[in-house]
Amino acid sequence: MFLLFFCLKKAYLCGQVMMNWQKLISNKRLGQEHKHPERHDDRTEFKRDYDRLIFSAPFRRLQNKTQVFPLPGSVFVHNRLTHSLEVASVGMSLGNDVARQLVVRHPELENTLFSEIGQIVATACLAHDMGNPPFGHSGEKAIQTYFTEGPGSDLQREVSHQFWDDITHFEGNANAFRLLTHQFKGRRVGGFVMTYSMLASIVKYPYSSSAPSKKGKFGFFNSERDIFRRIADELGIICLSEPGDPLKFARHPLVYLVEAADDICYEIMDLEDAHKLKILSYDETAGLLLSFFDETTRGKIQQRILDEGLTDDNEKIVYMRACAIGLLENECVKVFVEHEDDLLSGTFEGSLIDHIAPQPCEAYKHCAALSVKRIYKSRPVLDVELSGYKIMETLMTHFVEAAHHPDRFYSKQLISRVSSQYDIDAPDLETRLMAVIDYISGMTDVYALDVYQKICGISLPIV
Repeated sequence: MFLLFFCLKKAYLCGQVMMNWQKLISNKRLGQEHKHPERHDDRTEFKRDYDRLIFSAPFRRLQNKTQVFPLPGSVFVHNRLTHSLEVASVGMSLGNDVARQLVVRHPELENTLFSEIGQIVATACLAHDMGNPPFGHSGEKAIQTYFTEGPGSDLQREVSHQFWDDITHFEGNANAFRLLTHQFKGRRVGGFVMTYSMLASIVKYPYSSSAPSKKGKFGFFNSERDIFRRIADELGIICLSEPGDPLKFARHPLVYLVEAADDICYEIMDLEDAHKLKILSYDETAGLLLSFFDETTRGKIQQRILDEGLTDDNEKIVYMRACAIGLLENECVKVFVEHEDDLLSGTFEGSLIDHIAPQPCEAYKHCAALSVKRIYKSRPVLDVELSGYKIMETLMTHFVEAAHHPDRFYSKQLISRVSSQYDIDAPDLETRLMAVIDYISGMTDVYALDVYQKICGISLPIV
């Protein structure tokens, strides 16, 4: 009793603020805050979010964006679309398992919106890569360095300090939030008009570009700063910045589940892809996947493979991969539930994966280190990154020059290629530059290559 009193007193003296689940889970929609939705079926608002993304053009375009390896030839590997669907599947499991366990601890959450966090997390997982430009991190780097090292560096004196922070630290995470919330030309207020909780759940780095995370990442451009602040205030997300300083918030707790689903899928699925492409041998891949388990469990997995009569190496890897994902999912749920108070107070450090049991944690770190050395620096991956960087650099050079000098003949020709939803004819330079970034970052790999070849005179359209 004395210990409990001491802890409560300490929290009070330290001014510790706790977020509240009842407030954190809201089905209020951006752009329709005062509108009561008309329901024609039994779908919840969070299921509507999910369906809206699945049927959207930006989500569909993920099928033609590189995940890690070059887009498929004879061997089909993951692209951004298949990766996002798998992350959403794991995210649904994480959210449902967390909800089931926390409702036992907090009976007052039963029969509330809290029971739907699996759906919220799954939807956020679908959206988490939607802001990524063509060619993945290479494309991100090309946009950033165009302004820091390329011809775009001369534009610094013509734009605001806040805008310069945004474009020189261009982030796929922040771009996803913009894609979902910005009112593009001809579109409705609120962008995709998603629920507040879903939007908060995709912001992995809830900081402005002027106050990035320790990794140099941020979660929203200054153009969407007020939107994020409105969402955060409504949900009771803890603000970590002082008045007048660049915005910085604690994460919405569900962000940790979205992050965990992504971490689990990209690390484990990249091993499977590397095996299919013969970058890793069967023995290497099997050893990595089985290293997550103790000796007894490894024996059971191997016996099950024998009992099922699996002789195809790919099928064996599939089974081991499923076991590894199941283990990591259970471990992350356990960490989330055990650290609920830290998550709600905004004091949790690192990712859920960082806090799982020692053996799977070490196995994960080993897989990550090997992936950097053997997979992410393999020749096929490096070739895509080098080619992608050059394509993106060229597109940025041509289209930014057109936006900067829109009255020139060639500029007018290029601008006429840009979709009408992007405000590239705006009177102010910052809006035109952001329209260029919106346009190029929304391209698929194949479309970016096609535009690159045409504007460089490498190929001509066949009529």
